[in-house]
Amino acid sequence: MLTSLGILDSVGITAHNGQLDDLSLAHDKEKNQYIGQVVKVLNSYDNSDLNEQEQLTKEVAKYWLSQMIADPELHYHDYPVNQLFGVQNNFPTFMETRHQVKDEQGALYYLARLEAVELKFNQLLEGLEFRENKGIIPPKFVIKRVLDEMRRFIETPANENILYTSLERKLVALEELSAERKAQLLDDAQNKITNSVYPAYTLLINYFVALNTKATDTVGFWSLPDGDKAYKRALEIYTTTDMEPDEIHRLGLNEVIRIKAEMLSILQSQGYDTSAGFSKAMEALKADPQHYYEDSDEGRAQILADYKGIVDEIDAGLSKVFNVRTDVPIEVVRIPEFKEQTSPNAYYQQASMDGSRPGRFSVNLYDIKATPKYGMRTLAYHEGIPGHHFQLSIAQELEGMPMIRRMSPFSSYSEGWALYTEQLAWELGFQDEPLDNLGRLQAEIFRAVRLVVDTGIHAKQWTREQAITYMLENTGKAYSDVVAEIERYIVNPAQACSYKVGMIKILALRDKAKTALGDKFELAEFHDAVLKNGAVPLTILEKVIDQYIADKSH
Repeated sequence: MLTSLGILDSVGITAHNGQLDDLSLAHDKEKNQYIGQVVKVLNSYDNSDLNEQEQLTKEVAKYWLSQMIADPELHYHDYPVNQLFGVQNNFPTFMETRHQVKDEQGALYYLARLEAVELKFNQLLEGLEFRENKGIIPPKFVIKRVLDEMRRFIETPANENILYTSLERKLVALEELSAERKAQLLDDAQNKITNSVYPAYTLLINYFVALNTKATDTVGFWSLPDGDKAYKRALEIYTTTDMEPDEIHRLGLNEVIRIKAEMLSILQSQGYDTSAGFSKAMEALKADPQHYYEDSDEGRAQILADYKGIVDEIDAGLSKVFNVRTDVPIEVVRIPEFKEQTSPNAYYQQASMDGSRPGRFSVNLYDIKATPKYGMRTLAYHEGIPGHHFQLSIAQELEGMPMIRRMSPFSSYSEGWALYTEQLAWELGFQDEPLDNLGRLQAEIFRAVRLVVDTGIHAKQWTREQAITYMLENTGKAYSDVVAEIERYIVNPAQACSYKVGMIKILALRDKAKTALGDKFELAEFHDAVLKNGAVPLTILEKVIDQYIADKSH
């Protein structure tokens, strides 16, 4: 965590860069006790002694920390080893993308972390066995996915493994080191991968082979001990609302109907036959080769270049609707190939606090048909500018703001904002081509479908196949993309609901401000109010906008 943030590095403290996060149950207990003490301290502060921003900091911190320690009996309702963001695949990605090697000491820290994998995985196994004893066992397909992934990982010769080649690439830039010293460091890395990393992964493989005999094909949280309660808690955490599963399910169904009608209108206007229904029309669209890049290295390189062009274009055209901006750079890269088959279509990784690493928009290029040209603008706006990169970088740069406000992780705010910016870009004319707007609506219906399938899986006993079928029929997305998404919702319940719930709330608050302020309403000022306080729960965001309205009214 400290390495990812880059906070201590900026002041010359680097010893943590040779360590890995403690996953032990004892550490979890100590952490929760400490958080409980912090909440008590927060409660002791008298609001009359705090200014407006300090009161907001207290409220945000109290909300966040209280959520972290609430319902301790449900804290282990998760799957720390999974096909999407499990410990086993996060570690090599972290070492490749987050661990900096700026000098020999950085390389030595890299080697120390390779050696520390054995301890980390033993701690991980302790937690997995604890969950197993509580009946928290991942579905069979998850176990199959992670076993396939880990076996591929350790079957790779050590000197071809990403942990070796990543260090090799980073050492190239260290001109002060001799070729002989670099070779020694790489030999050490190869030995540690062979003698520490691979044995740790083998232990994990053996555990999951045995666990598979206890697993089932049932995928929803409803099937776990206290599963309904755990899912409701997950919804509260991710949406920062008290919405019930049934309410969210109905919201999704209604949104799907509305958005589908708009999409059918565009499809018809572009000459696609809609007489056989939505699915057939979308199949015809998907089958049209003009919407795809060449399935080659050159085609994939062009996708990355075009994504960069889209981000640069909108970044240059936002001055009228944003007063606050960011100078943090963003790069567009391909998701590492060893992760592509089980990764989503794209994701964003935040820049480091010290500025040494830019924001990173990572795209999945495994299935070329999962990247239609008409969907690229919307995806770039969501992950890049003015979506995640824009919002997170602005929060990171807020002067005088406590770290907890600059780094707060409220998904309904951050994902709601990113989805809101997809519509904002259309309102500003950046998706003026009908098919680009269709791509926007396809992304929006995708998020509406998420409300339906997430609650369907975890509260209404839907099967994996039932959820896949519903999403295929109502989004027109590529099969590979849909499967990865559904499998993501299974291992990360409720998170997918945060997008649409957050977007709807931000749009409602914008309408509220427009109605209240009339001619005094300015979109740039509304965006300032939303962005300049960092990520906050939706309940607190409403208070922020109410205060903005009150201040502007006088």
